Amino acid sequence: MSSSLRWTSADLESMPDDGKRYEIIDGELAVSKQPHYEHQVTCTLIATLLVNWDKKAKTGQALIAPGLIFAEDDDVAPDVIWISNGRLKNAIRDDGKLHLAPELVVEVLSPSTERRDREAKLKLYSRRGVQEYWIADWRTRQVEVYRRDQQALQLVATLFETDVLQSPLLEGFSCKIVELFEHVSD
Repeated sequence: MSSSLRWTSADLESMPDDGKRYEIIDGELAVSKQPHYEHQVTCTLIATLLVNWDKKAKTGQALIAPGLIFAEDDDVAPDVIWISNGRLKNAIRDDGKLHLAPELVVEVLSPSTERRDREAKLKLYSRRGVQEYWIADWRTRQVEVYRRDQQALQLVATLFETDVLQSPLLEGFSCKIVELFEHVSD
């Protein structure tokens, strides 16, 4: 690809509806195939835990793979997000997509997206104001937690099956890591 070619959100509109995920990070097109079953179950469990917690808290909304457009050349679909009610009011535009950073973004690793999730998306979410970023790995049964420290997301914890996931963003939310990966076969 030529260094002068920058993909935009408009380009994504012309992509085929072929079951692949098309994203743009800093003008670069990224294409992913359908994820593994274990990846999808992990996404569903995380989203379900967040939805169930928020039914009581009533402070925001968890979504699976929403369109998230930070700019014309930064257009992604994270696996799971949580966004506060206050931020959500201003985030949704006429295209039905979010245009402001959610407070929490979760990516579940797949072999084909691991490098992008750990590098390009970490930088993107850090640059665009995400407050907390979880990277869940169903293969190793662990969750890395990154939190905003001044201007960047920094790794604050790597949680294993015996640990509990909590967040200062989500008052009262608590989840045993083992629960996220009960479905993973040995």
